[in-house]
Amino acid sequence: MGEKETQVIKVAQELFTQQPDWVTFFREVLGVGGIVREAFPSPEALATFEQSEEYNEIQTMVAKLRERGDEAANSREPTRVITVRLPASLHESLRAEAHDRHTSMNKLCITKLLQMVESELVPTDSKLPIAVRA
Repeated sequence: MGEKETQVIKVAQELFTQQPDWVTFFREVLGVGGIVREAFPSPEALATFEQSEEYNEIQTMVAKLRERGDEAANSREPTRVITVRLPASLHESLRAEAHDRHTSMNKLCITKLLQMVESELVPTDSKLPIAVRA
């Protein structure tokens, strides 16, 4: 474990012991201005960190905080709504998975969005400016 990884996991563990709501934890650790992006500012460095045990531990912390219930309202962070166009078959699949897992589609989709995605699995849209794609 390198010095940056040690620093990041120490900050994450300290914050986790304070039992914040999951949104606050995410923002401070994994968010755009969070400790992870400060320590690993380049896409390459971030991608390497996302393959580490420390990153997996942080993801586990987020999941444990989310298990306590929907406390996003307590985070004092406004929520945003996005519209995603998807095929009816994918929508039905998500609805069935949410039902099988005894959760809402919203919680299921947030869980899926919090997971790391391999870059090669994400298609790019050459029509959009790079800043919009990021």
